[in-house]
Amino acid sequence: MSRPARTVAIVAMPRVIALDYSIAANVLGGHPGYELMVCGEPGPVAAEQRVTIVASHGLAALARADVVIVPGYTDPHLAIADAYLDAIAGSADRGATVVGICTGTFALAASGITTGRQVTTHWRYTAQLRQLYPETTVIDNVLFVQDGNLLTSAGAGAGIDVCLHLIRTDFGVDAERLASKDMVASPARPGPQPQIVDVFSPPGADLEATRVWAVKHLNEPVTVAELARRSSMARRTFIRRFREQTGMPPIRWLTLQRVLLARRLLETSDWSVERIANVTGMGTAANFRAIFRRETGMSPSTYRRLHHIGAAPGEARSST
Repeated sequence: MSRPARTVAIVAMPRVIALDYSIAANVLGGHPGYELMVCGEPGPVAAEQRVTIVASHGLAALARADVVIVPGYTDPHLAIADAYLDAIAGSADRGATVVGICTGTFALAASGITTGRQVTTHWRYTAQLRQLYPETTVIDNVLFVQDGNLLTSAGAGAGIDVCLHLIRTDFGVDAERLASKDMVASPARPGPQPQIVDVFSPPGADLEATRVWAVKHLNEPVTVAELARRSSMARRTFIRRFREQTGMPPIRWLTLQRVLLARRLLETSDWSVERIANVTGMGTAANFRAIFRRETGMSPSTYRRLHHIGAAPGEARSST
């Protein structure tokens, strides 16, 4: 039985950045699980680069949206009309997922919904955001941050990542992979990955081959020492370089890869949690359940009920 479509409202605010708007419209609007509407005040909205956007719905329509997207806009320090801020705040208060892309985070902060919460924005604007809204915790140099029902991202590229992350959350790993394939983009990069990498990999020191090996051996007790040895690096050097390239420590990255594999197996097989725990290298079923709940916010059984699509081609189905 297919899930009902989720309604996505893109807020077309004054001074909206056309690229940020189009990213959300194309990534989410191209997925059959979403019904898209563009909300704003009556009349055309002048965007950057001589683009005009006309809202299909008024701001009142945000009251029925499951997901509210606020694209970036120019001069984010300038005031936004109360009608927009009230609609955004009302959406967050009733539990909708509210997403700020790039400087769209400023509108979320101006609406009051980020007080005491963690957010991010484009690296050019983090200091300004922190200064204007000191009761909001601004995380520097990450692609996106999720704090409950709030999602905030850096610039345009990170906007793609956060939209793919939404698809993965709502419809599963395979749905995200199909969406990224349609866009000729990589699957969503992890949120903690840095916006800017200033250190380039010297010849022979790139860690991609090590990461590929690790993904193929997730069912084994992969250690940092083993990864460092395979990379021909000292342990401390490997950890530093790994963090530079991925934005996170090796063990954290391994955990996310194991959870990603578990999600796909829950979606595409009838394997027991014991078998999935073993295949993903998470040990016992109890340990697997604890890790999975911590990383996804739901139990494996709940995730399977929401996202199960049957066995993938060639995938063995088993309840043992």
